[in-house]
Amino acid sequence: MGAIVPAGIVDLNFAYALHRAQNGEPRPQAMADALLPSNMLAFLQGGPFAMDRARHVLERLGNQLTRDARGINDETLLYDFSEVRLKAPIPNPPSLRDFYAFEDHVRRGFEKRGEPMPQEWYEMPVYYKGGHHNILGTDEDVLWPSFTEKFDYELEMAAVIGRRGTNLKASEARNFIAGYMVMNDFSARDIQRKEMKVRLGPAKGKDWATALGPVLVTADEVPDPYNLQMTARVNGELWSEGSSASLYWTFEQMLEFLTRDDTVLPGDVIGSGTVGTGCGLELDRWVKPGDVMELEIEGLGVLRNRVVRPASVG
Repeated sequence: MGAIVPAGIVDLNFAYALHRAQNGEPRPQAMADALLPSNMLAFLQGGPFAMDRARHVLERLGNQLTRDARGINDETLLYDFSEVRLKAPIPNPPSLRDFYAFEDHVRRGFEKRGEPMPQEWYEMPVYYKGGHHNILGTDEDVLWPSFTEKFDYELEMAAVIGRRGTNLKASEARNFIAGYMVMNDFSARDIQRKEMKVRLGPAKGKDWATALGPVLVTADEVPDPYNLQMTARVNGELWSEGSSASLYWTFEQMLEFLTRDDTVLPGDVIGSGTVGTGCGLELDRWVKPGDVMELEIEGLGVLRNRVVRPASVG
């Protein structure tokens, strides 16, 4: 886990160990491993205290974090962006719940099926549980599943939980969000259509892969998550354009509904659902093997994935 600063990416765990050593504290690396661990899930499980430690060490070390700076065991403390490959910010979330919160997208989906918009959608924010063990990061290839001929992208925003919470009220729920990411909810549309006809799912049509990234932007860096431009490009061509301002259900409302007699845990991922025009299904355009999808949300970065169809084995 690292923190992005103007000069590059700081290894927070090693930087914190150095900070403790400079203060003469015993067992600096062991304490850093416990209090500011090197993987995202363990860090989020540390709650607000771990987040405060991360900010504290960046502030205190400040000008010491240069390319020449070394940790207590000669570790690299600052990496140039060209030296690293970004992985999924949280590759192992405890759960992935994806909501259906953009009215334009929902309405178009029902229109395509020749069905009326259900009144129940306006009464509660609904969601499905995705495959939280099948997470990709930016610049990773996503394999075209053998069971579909209708591969689709979905332009979404995701919130990541930073504190354990049960029976939350919307008015307090933002305090439980650690940060935000771009999310690509890959979909096998032909399989999904069949699942929905029997009024169950989505399941196989969705949970085989989800991309998250490129980074986790902490909540304090996103003063208004409901006013962000959202775009999707395929092979550099603009396909989708929308805004988080068109969300009908806020993340706070999603969390209030989700946590009724249920619990969210640090690292849980909450998807917004697809923004209006944010998928090929709405546009009657479909990605093909070899296409590169670039999903971008203002302030959150660009999530880039290429779809690859494996060669058949004869």
